Amino acid sequence: MKITIVAVGKIKEKFFQDAIGEYAKRLSRYCRLEIVQTADEKTPEGASAALEEQIKDREGERILSAIKEDSFVIALAIDGKAPDSVELAKQIEKWQVGGRDHLVFVIGGSLGLSKRVLDRADYRLSFSKMTFPHQLMRVILLEQIYRSFRIIHGEPYHK
Repeated sequence: MKITIVAVGKIKEKFFQDAIGEYAKRLSRYCRLEIVQTADEKTPEGASAALEEQIKDREGERILSAIKEDSFVIALAIDGKAPDSVELAKQIEKWQVGGRDHLVFVIGGSLGLSKRVLDRADYRLSFSKMTFPHQLMRVILLEQIYRSFRIIHGEPYHK
């Protein structure tokens, strides 16, 4: 199986880079992992709602250009389904058994995802109603994907 993470923005902090590298290494036993970074837009302080939508749209165009037509897309969105770790593992296994050999997870920028990206998604996944920095979200997502594969393979995982 191939897992692609399309994420807005670069990871600048070394501790996030190290954590991402560690989970990428661990995941190499279970899948081929690709991380695609797209450029983020600067959001001026006090930006209007209209300007924020324009920014999300520009970021969204970059995200969509990184997604192949036949990809199965999972958008990280606050209003998505919020499974526990075992349920997420079962969902990933269901997609895999159902012939989805390439999953694309999408992480938006600081303003979230554009309507077009959300409309393109085949599934919306929420980790919480809370807001997390998108750099940290990459680490959390990779950890949960790794945990899912451990569960799928009947291997021990920390509860």
